[in-house]
Amino acid sequence: MPADPSIAKARPKAHAVLFVCLGNICRSPSVEGVFRALVRREGLSDRVYADSAGTYPYHVGKPPDRRAQAAARRRGVDISLLRARVVEPQDFFDFGHVLAMDDDNLADLVAICPPDAPTRPRLLLDFAPGAARREVPDPYYGGAADFEHMLDLIELGASGLLEQLRAEGLWRRGWAPR
Repeated sequence: MPADPSIAKARPKAHAVLFVCLGNICRSPSVEGVFRALVRREGLSDRVYADSAGTYPYHVGKPPDRRAQAAARRRGVDISLLRARVVEPQDFFDFGHVLAMDDDNLADLVAICPPDAPTRPRLLLDFAPGAARREVPDPYYGGAADFEHMLDLIELGASGLLEQLRAEGLWRRGWAPR
């Protein structure tokens, strides 16, 4: 029985990914945009779905921070249409991967994850074993260089994640790399 009987159980979509940070206005929408762009470039948009959320409702309904938008735009990624939302227990049933940006977000996700949910949260940089750190630092109180550093780490994690999804079966059903 689920922890909350109002939660509708569903089989997780193995190639549906939810990226999570604190307020869903800097890191998680940035990685959502970067990952979607990578998936689109690889011709996998019909097989992979990405979304983002925050662990706290500070900015629900608001667009990403203007500095995050500017940094992403410099790398050819438009995140201006994304809107902040809060992660919900149902997300652990709907997404095959729920990925936190740092240990604090991960602890928050573990606390709200229903005990019978098939998906357990992890860190994004678990998919970037060559990264010099485990967490994507929050650039909110920093400057442009902090947003660029955030994107460097996000690109490492997003690339590693796509490789993992390929290992989980994206190449099946007729798809093959170019």
